[in-house]
Amino acid sequence: MHTRAVSWLRHRLGRAVVLAYLLALLLPGPGLWLRRPHPLPLPPTHLTLHTAPLLLSLVLFSAGLQVPVRELSRLLRHPKALLAGLVLHLAIPLAVVPFVAFLLRRTPDSDGGSGLLTAMILVVAMPVAAGATVWTDKGDGDQPTMVGLVLASTLLSPLTTPLLLETLAPLLSGGYGQVLVDTGRLAQGGFGLATVVVPCAAGLLGALVLPERWLRRLHGAVMPLALTGSLLLTYVNASGALGTVLTRPRPLLFAAALAVAAVVCLLSFALGRAAARVLRLEAGTASSLTLACGMNNSSASAVLITASLPDKPHLLLPVLAYGLLQKTAASRIVTRLRPDPAPTAEP
Repeated sequence: MHTRAVSWLRHRLGRAVVLAYLLALLLPGPGLWLRRPHPLPLPPTHLTLHTAPLLLSLVLFSAGLQVPVRELSRLLRHPKALLAGLVLHLAIPLAVVPFVAFLLRRTPDSDGGSGLLTAMILVVAMPVAAGATVWTDKGDGDQPTMVGLVLASTLLSPLTTPLLLETLAPLLSGGYGQVLVDTGRLAQGGFGLATVVVPCAAGLLGALVLPERWLRRLHGAVMPLALTGSLLLTYVNASGALGTVLTRPRPLLFAAALAVAAVVCLLSFALGRAAARVLRLEAGTASSLTLACGMNNSSASAVLITASLPDKPHLLLPVLAYGLLQKTAASRIVTRLRPDPAPTAEP
């Protein structure tokens, strides 16, 4: 029953995400309530429940649990695509963000678009999105390479994310640079470990050591929760960005957020595709590398923005736009770079 429900939801995930956005637009109240920290009635302790980081941890634990661990041994024999993907994961933000900052300085925005740029930096500094493995599977791409990139970028994120944030912070003005540095420290400390690395590592450990029968049971129990949690996280994040749209519409901000997200997204995918051509990778591996360059964990960046800039929920707009655009771009990538079917032997 769980398997059929999960399969049904996965095939309609795109529509479910759109419905989550519509619900956040029309009924943002519950999402705004869930965004706030809630003290737990457990005296004498003073624990606080943060819904969004908890949902993100659940999604990443599920992603780690689904890793085909034994297939990763192939990467140790042919690590070129994995190493190239990790290098590009660091290099592309350093190439794309300064270019976008230059373009934004030519706009009439008083802070040179530093708010929008802060949101985009937090997106491109995140690890490769776990959802990229789904697109790799749809396009018959190189799944071990993609899984390796998701895992490696996630486990290294407490080091790479603060490094990227601190390097790009001087491009910002109006106090956003210091906020970005402080957010990097948050990602390096408890947030990065407790919300990103530990859940993913726990899922990976479960996939590695649990007997097949137990793993199937755990997978059947966690997957429906993770998919539901992912949609709920989308709704919570979207409520923060869209909660005031109907009462205080800001069409110029919407247009700017969409434009900036589109430029960053398209450049990231284009540079990944160019790198795959330079390396002369076969079609399946080229598809995986290109997807990894353009698909970042936008949910993690949204949670970080909520934690570090709770008074600026409008900065979630470009993050939401990027999340939708990267899925649209991924659909085109897997269609264009799908490997040719193997020729059948003549009878």
